[in-house]
Amino acid sequence: MADPTVHTKLEDAQALAYGCTMAAFGITVLTHLGLVTGQTAGLAVLISYATGWGFAPVFFAINIPFYWLGYRRMGPAFTLKTFLSVALMSALAQVMPQWISFAHLHPAFGAVLFGLTSGSALLALFRHGASLGGIGILALYLQDKTGFRAGWTQLAFDAVLFAVALALRDWHLVAWSFLGALVVNLVIAINHRRDRYLAT
Repeated sequence: MADPTVHTKLEDAQALAYGCTMAAFGITVLTHLGLVTGQTAGLAVLISYATGWGFAPVFFAINIPFYWLGYRRMGPAFTLKTFLSVALMSALAQVMPQWISFAHLHPAFGAVLFGLTSGSALLALFRHGASLGGIGILALYLQDKTGFRAGWTQLAFDAVLFAVALALRDWHLVAWSFLGALVVNLVIAINHRRDRYLAT
């Protein structure tokens, strides 16, 4: 019998498909409302707003430098899964606005909806040895090299990102955005426990 503590390739595939779909839906909600978020996705959203470039190609391009760090810190399996996840999420985020639209969506509910869907997406990816790349990988790499805690790196990056957002977006949109980012982090903080997961 197969080892029950190891994910099958089919289980990994469905988790990546679920995670990328939910992450793309979250970004669709976020950008529909003109909100922002943290980490690499937030940087891509801000660049998209400032330049008019699409979120999907910007997000895909921003992640390219991080794969080398991911390979060194997490290994080839993680890096491959992360690359596939970023590519699929980018593709879905590009086409999803053509598939769904919102007649009315209150920013408060939209921010919470973004947080819940994005949090569940990241949990699925984490559980199956993948991520959506970016600053989290850099933070872990810096922690290994310097001892500076990864959480502080991510917090500092997000603080700068939201400060820039205040210069580009209305303050009330940034306030709702903060709510969405808070929900994402709460979902992950409460539910993400490596010792509860099966091996990948």
